[in-house]
Amino acid sequence: MSATVSFQVPSPLGPRPVTVSYAREGTGEPLLLLHGIGHHRQAWDPVVHLLAAEREVISVDLPGFGASPGLPDGLAYDLPTTTAVFRAFCETLGLDRPHVAGNSLGGLLALELGREKLVRSVTALSPAGFWNEAERRYAFGVLLTMRALSRRMPVPLVRRLSRSAAGRAALTSTIYARPSRRSPEAVVAETLALAGATGFDATLRAGGSVLFTDDVPELPVTVAWGTRDWLLVPRQGVRAKRVIPGARLVRLPGCGHCPMNDDPALVARVILDGSR
Repeated sequence: MSATVSFQVPSPLGPRPVTVSYAREGTGEPLLLLHGIGHHRQAWDPVVHLLAAEREVISVDLPGFGASPGLPDGLAYDLPTTTAVFRAFCETLGLDRPHVAGNSLGGLLALELGREKLVRSVTALSPAGFWNEAERRYAFGVLLTMRALSRRMPVPLVRRLSRSAAGRAALTSTIYARPSRRSPEAVVAETLALAGATGFDATLRAGGSVLFTDDVPELPVTVAWGTRDWLLVPRQGVRAKRVIPGARLVRLPGCGHCPMNDDPALVARVILDGSR
């Protein structure tokens, strides 16, 4: 069921109220799911029912994305603030050090939560923050182009394109290796989510100087990369392994940047294995 929760987050101007939209399903040890920039929690839909067989799954819309409103004045869309948001989110929901899995920006956030010892295990799917400058500029350019197109495209056109495999490929092949597997309704919804993401620009600006350079010791960490990720290329996974030498580095054959859609069974297995 979808729900919202509000809580206070510290800021230089004093505590500020933050509201987050989320969905909760399943039983077992808690597992927090974090999506990438411009996406929404429904990105995890292909794997939620598989994960919920063994975990209590909490999928979240990041602030300024999906159904979660943007951050109030005094809070920046940077890594320390977002970490503080999810610390408060977990405390409010009574989640005692959940497992966490994240994709892209969500993977970076998951690793940061692991570095802060706020979670039990981390699974990061194509996490941001392991790029060189050329790769970062390329990825940001692609994201800005996707955002501009989503905002300019009339909704009737998006709906018409979503009805064919070729149209779904035109709309989503940057992030999916198998876009035809995504339903027309999901493609329309995520295109509208990208267009309407109030936190997109500020988050992208904050990410311009981000590099993940710290180890995450004494915690199970899995880093998984799709072999057909054209946004954050797979060689970045090798860099992640150098930064976090104890991490399990997993190859996802035939998967793109958001592998949950391309091979749900494989991704669910990787996440569950990493959280055991």
